[in-house]
Amino acid sequence: MPFVHEQAASRVVFGTGALESVAGEVERLGSARVLLICDRHSRPYGDAVAAALGGRLAGRIGETATHVPAPLARAAAERAAECDADLLVSVGGGSATGLAKAVALHRRPERRLRILAVPTTYAGSEMTPVWGVTEDGRKRTGRDPAAQPVTVVYDPALTVALPPGLSAASGMNALAHLIEAGYAPGVSPLVAAASAEGAGLLARALPEVAADPTGLAAREDALRGAWLAGWALGVAPMGLHHEICHVLGGAYGLPHAATHSAVLPYVAAYNRRAAPGPLGRIAAALGADDAAAGLWDLRTTVGAPADLAGLGLPESAIDRVAALVVAAAPRNPRPAGLDAVRGILRAAYDGRPVPAPD
Repeated sequence: MPFVHEQAASRVVFGTGALESVAGEVERLGSARVLLICDRHSRPYGDAVAAALGGRLAGRIGETATHVPAPLARAAAERAAECDADLLVSVGGGSATGLAKAVALHRRPERRLRILAVPTTYAGSEMTPVWGVTEDGRKRTGRDPAAQPVTVVYDPALTVALPPGLSAASGMNALAHLIEAGYAPGVSPLVAAASAEGAGLLARALPEVAADPTGLAAREDALRGAWLAGWALGVAPMGLHHEICHVLGGAYGLPHAATHSAVLPYVAAYNRRAAPGPLGRIAAALGADDAAAGLWDLRTTVGAPADLAGLGLPESAIDRVAALVVAAAPRNPRPAGLDAVRGILRAAYDGRPVPAPD
């Protein structure tokens, strides 16, 4: 089978206690003026990084937001200019990473700002060149090498404070990356293998995380699965599922990870006949006969968000969302017109069980 495999180089430091290596990694990159971007949930870890950086810390941003609102991105870029930053260090979930990416892209004409990312969720954005910014109810996304962190520090201990519900939603988000990468056109054998391996790690770890959020072994496996998810998404194109979630987030402000959780089983069910090989590997990784049913069962087991209605989507918005998704013409193994996307959204709005395979 023909394929094209292209990836940017990045350094990954993984292990419990790896947070202590951040200052050394900054020194390795030759940075003297760091702008630290940290979300409010990860403030204690940000404080530890700030203390370790000492005189290398030039400034700090403590405000982030889901889907990276454009005004926030512009203000953060101005802050980077004010403190003459030569490196961005993000500590937190996808919102912190996403803001760092927006700053790096905004500042590139004057000085390229590299990113060192310290993720505290399973978002996966830290391993990709994918960026997203929301303005006027529309989320724009794209790929740019300047948005790819050059170093990623994974410390499973930083995810212990993530509440079980958020852990479950974030894990389902990572699974969405693995699934769409697995059936992307021209996928390489490496991506196919990572898709199945990552799904298996998350499927085994997330129920354990839900049962015992402090268990480091399960947290480590979940974070390793998220790393593979981010890596896979970074080298494979996004498709229908991600486009649906981007429209829902940009136009209606739905929470990012929870939206992925609510939508994913229904897109997998829609694609099951068009991508039997990749989804068959996912089903096996989930320990299920069918990938869509396995995702629905896993979501139920771990208590992840299950319906768009509960996330605040007005029922009257379904037709508009479907039209916006179809207009974007996302890649998908199976053609998806207006009626098909509307059906996926209706099922996700209700959170109904996925239909059995034909």
